[in-house]
Amino acid sequence: MRDTLSIQADVSLQKLNTFGIDAKARAFLAVRSVDDLRAVVADEALCAMPRLVLGGGSNLLLTRDFPGLVLHMCMTGKSVSDEDDAAIYVTAAAGENWHDFVRWTIGNGWGGLENLSLIPGTVGAAPVQNIGAYGAELREYFHSLQAFDFHTGDVRTFNREDCRFAYRDSVFRQAEPGRFAILSVTFALPRQWRPNLAWPELAATLPDATDPALTPKAVSDAIIAIRQRKLPDPAQIGNAGSFFKNPTVTAAVFEKLKAAWPTMPGYAQPDGNWRIAAGWLIEQCGWKGKNVGDAGVCETQALVLVNRGLASGAEIISLSQRIQEDVKARFGLWLEPEPVFV
Repeated sequence: MRDTLSIQADVSLQKLNTFGIDAKARAFLAVRSVDDLRAVVADEALCAMPRLVLGGGSNLLLTRDFPGLVLHMCMTGKSVSDEDDAAIYVTAAAGENWHDFVRWTIGNGWGGLENLSLIPGTVGAAPVQNIGAYGAELREYFHSLQAFDFHTGDVRTFNREDCRFAYRDSVFRQAEPGRFAILSVTFALPRQWRPNLAWPELAATLPDATDPALTPKAVSDAIIAIRQRKLPDPAQIGNAGSFFKNPTVTAAVFEKLKAAWPTMPGYAQPDGNWRIAAGWLIEQCGWKGKNVGDAGVCETQALVLVNRGLASGAEIISLSQRIQEDVKARFGLWLEPEPVFV
């Protein structure tokens, strides 16, 4: 291994994943520039190792010690990169904290990302999952990103179409995971801001969307209050936020389910399908607040699985599988996990 790269051996990842799983990396590198990645590619031994690109570890479930090289993306920096009549273009490095970046844009008077406040993780990891919450998704304000290609050693620019964004998904999860390391992300924040109050709980706490007193900061503050009330802080109890995706079904299937369970919450999608609240499904199966050893289900939001102390990744997976089986048996729906299992 190259001394100039400050490669570390047998590094604990417990503080680098929000589940707080105690696992080790065989080799570890804090990446502070694209030159570090080029040096990895140039080193035959390092390049041949299994590779894990790590941001904030907030969409990750470690199931074992990682037998290869963990690349922790630590580059920082944010700035206005361009502007035109329609938008302000802001660029942030991969290692920037996502929530801090969102609040920075709001502090500068630029709206757009406020519905995504307080989502844990880093800017570089955000496009991988196409993060979303409270009626908004990252792709709505995404402009482009730069990523390092480990196959070619080049830096490549991806536009929105290149990223193939979908519900909690992107090309970075769909094809050749680990091929790219996102270096920076650029967002187009509209000069003519309009609040997104489509989420009922959000609309109930704020003035009408046409109220001129409504600001991006007010929306962000409301989102933060809702999240703090409903979701556990990863700094206090290990979790990765929403553990399951909300299942998407056809209108006919939703109508049938709704007839059987009238209180089932569903959200109409632009393509005519419906999305069903996975947390409600889990709660109806009696899992809310339950524990199996140190693996458990959050008391305030059944969609969140938690590590109550010393749970292993395997124990979290075992709990999730029991939940999947119960939801399938009762509703005929299979829940798909959001985190990446490693």
